[in-house]
Amino acid sequence: MTDTAVPKTQPAPGPGPGGGAAPPPPRRSYARLAADESREDYSLRYAPHSFRRWSPGTVAGTALGGIAYLADFAIGASIVFTYGFTSGLASILAAATIIFLTGIPIARACARYGLDMDLVTRGAGFGYFGSTLTSLIYASFTFIFFALEGSIMAQAMHQAVGLPVEAGYLVTTLIVIPIVFRGMGALAKVQAWTQPVWIIGMVLPFLVLAFEAPDAWGAFGSFTGTEGAAPGFSWIGFGLGTGVALSLIAQIGEQADYLRFMPARTEANRRRWNLAVLAAGPGWVIIGAAKQIGGALLAFAALEAVGTTHALEPIAPQIEALRPWLGSFALPAAAVFVIVSQIKINVTNAYSGSLSWSNFFSRVTHRHPGRVWYIFLNLVIALTLMEMNMFAALNKLLGFYSNVGIAWIAAVAADLVINKRIGLSPPYIEFKRAYLHAVNPAGFGAMVIASTVSILAFFGLFGTYAEAFSTFIAAGLSLTLCPLIAWATRGKYYLARPNPVNGPGVEVPDITATHTCAVCATAYELPDIADCPVRSGPICSLCCSLDAECGDACRKDPAAGPVLLPLPVVRGEAPA
Repeated sequence: MTDTAVPKTQPAPGPGPGGGAAPPPPRRSYARLAADESREDYSLRYAPHSFRRWSPGTVAGTALGGIAYLADFAIGASIVFTYGFTSGLASILAAATIIFLTGIPIARACARYGLDMDLVTRGAGFGYFGSTLTSLIYASFTFIFFALEGSIMAQAMHQAVGLPVEAGYLVTTLIVIPIVFRGMGALAKVQAWTQPVWIIGMVLPFLVLAFEAPDAWGAFGSFTGTEGAAPGFSWIGFGLGTGVALSLIAQIGEQADYLRFMPARTEANRRRWNLAVLAAGPGWVIIGAAKQIGGALLAFAALEAVGTTHALEPIAPQIEALRPWLGSFALPAAAVFVIVSQIKINVTNAYSGSLSWSNFFSRVTHRHPGRVWYIFLNLVIALTLMEMNMFAALNKLLGFYSNVGIAWIAAVAADLVINKRIGLSPPYIEFKRAYLHAVNPAGFGAMVIASTVSILAFFGLFGTYAEAFSTFIAAGLSLTLCPLIAWATRGKYYLARPNPVNGPGVEVPDITATHTCAVCATAYELPDIADCPVRSGPICSLCCSLDAECGDACRKDPAAGPVLLPLPVVRGEAPA
């Protein structure tokens, strides 16, 4: 059975003509692009140990290469210009602390189980279809920030060569396609090759500023912004600024898209593995917060020379900072740095967007033409946002988005840290359709309630202070409601039926051993395999997801009630 997309599986075998057994269903053949894992990168699957051929340091370096973006400069400058230095600095540090703490359990889960953010979300309180909404939230994160980063690159090209900004938007969109098309291998090379240029470009402006304008930091510390903010600390400014900075919380999903390729943790690599996961997972926000503060400093130093509007565009402060040392070469040097930085992040945005769209449409349509096709969908949306000049509405857009993003991330973190530790949730991540309920109210319900209340607060329904602290409301409600709902439902919506491999009293086999899928006839490692009563054999997770006609028969066995299962042992690693 072949198709240029992906055909539907056939109905379950039943009595054939004359009462005999029906012939087995035809084999599913994936489209060429969908079947090529060198491009697909196991986009909708568990990343097998055989594919995780990179060292912890290489994976971490690639993941950290993706945070080269200059949106941090624009976001930091926007926060400080609006709310002043004192409130702005406090909000940036508060947001960084929240992002770091929620990112730790998520990064470790993705790296340990070889799963991306969507698959972890499924098994961490959301259910099989419940996580489709978070796939859209994540997809919106990737195209919003692609548009933001693309706008910054277009501004640089306009300054450097006079290219109209509208044409620059198109160039910034097209330039990433060949890299993202080739997957993790190409991404790792691009991040490694461009890293020296990025490091020099990042450090040099601050070095020049330290020698040429040593009093800038002191003056910056007393800066009250450009919007008439009162001197000193303001609770309202702190709350609103934190909301803008927290829009970056979903960045952990992009880090996870790389962390899933971490090799198995062993006694030999334990320390390097732990350090790499911490640095490349939640550790990105330490660099991110420093970039926000540094970007605000550069914008402040350039404010008098370029004006407020251009000071918020990272290219102009870069030029002004470099001019004392580089003179006429300041413009091309700044432009090269900005373009390299934006390519480094936008290949990640486009790559992660293709994964999230693939996850969404595979469940809704039961078809999977391949990850690479969704690159174009993500880029078209991002290009549209750029042409609509989303850069001009930066604070409002990011402040609104952060209410939803933090409700999602906080619910997942609550399940991993609280529910799994006290037995309300299975102590491992089950992501396969065959074993999950469609919707789990623990995480999904917590996110919906928390984000709804916080959005109402964001639009001023509950007063000025609630509006300013709407993201704190989202985080607090989500962290509280997830374990409460899991406790109220006794955790029964996590697993729809027992997983026979991990059942009580069953000796856990070698999870790196491969098993052949009865539908596509391809061998996959054990964590990617489910037992399928309809196909009378093992089925891989993607074939299971794409089966539109099985009627979820495996989950309707009245004898198979919901259970909590023991954690499978990962090779070379003791159970948590």
